[in-house]
Amino acid sequence: MATFLARLGRLAFRRRWAAVFVWVLVLVGVGAGAALAPKAADSGFSMPGTESQKAFDLIQERFPGGNAEGATARIVFVAPSGQKITAAGAEAAIDATVTEAAAGPQVASAVNPFQAHAVSQDGSTAYATVNYTAKAADLTDAAKASLRTALQHGQAAGLTVEVGGDALAKQPAAGGATEGLGILVAALVLLITFGSLAAAGLPLLTAIVSVGVGTAGILALGSVFGLSSSTGTLATMLGLAVGIDYAVFIVSRYREERARGHAPQEAAGLAVGTAGSAVVFAGLTVVIGLAGLTVVGIPGLTKMGLSAAGAVVVAVLVALTLVPALLGMWPRAVLARSERRETRKARKRLRNGGIAKPNGGTRWARFVLRRPLPVLLLAVVGLGVIAAPVTKMHLGTAGDESKSTATSERRAYDDLAKGFGPGFNGPLTVVVDAKNAKDPKAAVAETVQRITATPGVVSVSAPRFDAAGDAAIFSAVPSTAPDDQKTVDLIKTIRAERPALQSTTGSTFALTGSTAVNVDSAAKVQAALIPYLVVVVGLAFVLLMIVFRSLLVPLKAALGFLLSVLAALGAVVTVFQQGHLASLLGVHQAGPIMFLMPIFMVGIVFGLAMDYEVFLVTRVREAHVHGERFDQAIVSGFRHSARVVAAAALIMTAVFSGFIGADDPMIKMIGFGMAIAVLFDAFVVRMAIVPAALALLGERAWWMPRWLDRLLPKVDVEGKALERVPATERDADEADTSHQDDRDVDWQRQPV
Repeated sequence: MATFLARLGRLAFRRRWAAVFVWVLVLVGVGAGAALAPKAADSGFSMPGTESQKAFDLIQERFPGGNAEGATARIVFVAPSGQKITAAGAEAAIDATVTEAAAGPQVASAVNPFQAHAVSQDGSTAYATVNYTAKAADLTDAAKASLRTALQHGQAAGLTVEVGGDALAKQPAAGGATEGLGILVAALVLLITFGSLAAAGLPLLTAIVSVGVGTAGILALGSVFGLSSSTGTLATMLGLAVGIDYAVFIVSRYREERARGHAPQEAAGLAVGTAGSAVVFAGLTVVIGLAGLTVVGIPGLTKMGLSAAGAVVVAVLVALTLVPALLGMWPRAVLARSERRETRKARKRLRNGGIAKPNGGTRWARFVLRRPLPVLLLAVVGLGVIAAPVTKMHLGTAGDESKSTATSERRAYDDLAKGFGPGFNGPLTVVVDAKNAKDPKAAVAETVQRITATPGVVSVSAPRFDAAGDAAIFSAVPSTAPDDQKTVDLIKTIRAERPALQSTTGSTFALTGSTAVNVDSAAKVQAALIPYLVVVVGLAFVLLMIVFRSLLVPLKAALGFLLSVLAALGAVVTVFQQGHLASLLGVHQAGPIMFLMPIFMVGIVFGLAMDYEVFLVTRVREAHVHGERFDQAIVSGFRHSARVVAAAALIMTAVFSGFIGADDPMIKMIGFGMAIAVLFDAFVVRMAIVPAALALLGERAWWMPRWLDRLLPKVDVEGKALERVPATERDADEADTSHQDDRDVDWQRQPV
């Protein structure tokens, strides 16, 4: 592999204008496809196999047209203290509000609270529901303005008027200003690391190209595969992060090879052959982690994972072809000024057997080698303490209750909870299938009676039958809030009553609604987590065995990943569920962790963790394969890679942190979780636990049974085969670019 990639790197360097032209052509072509493609329809979110999804499907089947998916506005009216909503002036103002709201554009229906019996028992609160024919993202400005104007009738009468639902809710944005700030920090880290504007700008440029191709591809295929905006956001997040990182590793290796005295073209070939091999396998581990999300069986999650995996594949291809092409345009500009002056001296010193100067990575590796056990124990215990809150993690979905009290949606939520009880905001929808019952109406009546008598249910609505009269739906309001564990227990209790009802009436029922969906979704994700980990970790274990020719190194990598991801999830629970330091991140209300968060984060963090494992340990193995003692190989590996891995981790952390400013709670959680996971994995697991574990294992780290070694395919990630490149090939490379070695000139004046 190293030989093939080295030839690819030299070809891209030599045919740099052709390589750049191809990528520009791809970017323009995919961009045109995205511009011409129809807008993707929102396919919604489904959880196949769950009871709540089956109930939802049954409602759509038996009540066609009665389960519209348009936007909803719930107008909440609250009377002044000591007064009632039923006073003559208040009632007239509410009638005027609902009448005007019903006459607005795109309105399907508007229900008066006095006709729908939507008035609280104490008479202080009432609500009216306005349904629209279009989804929230498709509502026109005229429709929203009409609703806001209608609200003025109630406000003029002295009523407190708030609007819940999604009709007037602010549409979630990706990252906003913080995303740009993250990229700015990444650029600053690159500049400090490389000491060259060209070297700092090249990874950013190639990452932008890869993200542009990936994002445009998602938009172009969105209508075909039903890809949502969240899908594109997550693909952008990952594509940008790995795109920068992969380019950083290749540029860094190119500078290293130049310092060793290689001509620019040969240095580019060696960089792609060695660091590029690591990029390929690191990218494969990320793709495995993301594509493995298909195991969970959630269509939305599968689309997110495959789209993000596609963005990673594009980033790998850009790193292997566009990066060496741009190095061909700036062969000396990517070197720091000190490196340009020292190139000849360093070449002579290294060819004469000189020893590279120690750096921070060297000193840190020697520190760990002197005391590996204390370092290992301290790192493991520290991550274990941070991971402890995971045991208290509560999965769910963030709704209006998680928004700031400055929003009308949150105030409407609180007013309804105060006027109608905490369970009003999360009613259970019950659908009764009485098709096989002798008396469908009697069966439905008995079901309503049984659920009404269930402890924890405060009210049940009148059942509504379908046209055939053999199915009915009604709502049951719990006495506790949607995210309360007692509500979860109530759902289990009601479902446990189903067998008895089925045996006596011949009918059956199912629960759905937002609260039931949350419960079922959390259970499905938790049940899928172990099979997912087995598949993903198993595939990656085999891949790492092939790369490192070892059993213990992949095992150590997997255990280190578990530590970092558990610590990251513990930090997420601490901030988003328990509320510690939440205000600093713009989290307005602590609540349950998004049910998709753990498994999606596991997939992403697994791939990224293996990135650093591959980049770091391949340098250690490379030194060992080239003849260094085991302990010296660890020092050499860290001398060459520690600084670059640290810079790459800081860059990735900065990019992910940029998404903490997102309005979408899931994007905010993922941005924070992945940023903190990268920090834990790069600086604690890979920088501390890895060298400590390698030092304790010694030569045993590379142990593998001979029969297994013979079975596994041979891949030359360390680039040992590059030492045997034919002299004619090296000479041709030297002749092609040797005249560029020692002249500090602009790229425009350099021979092409």
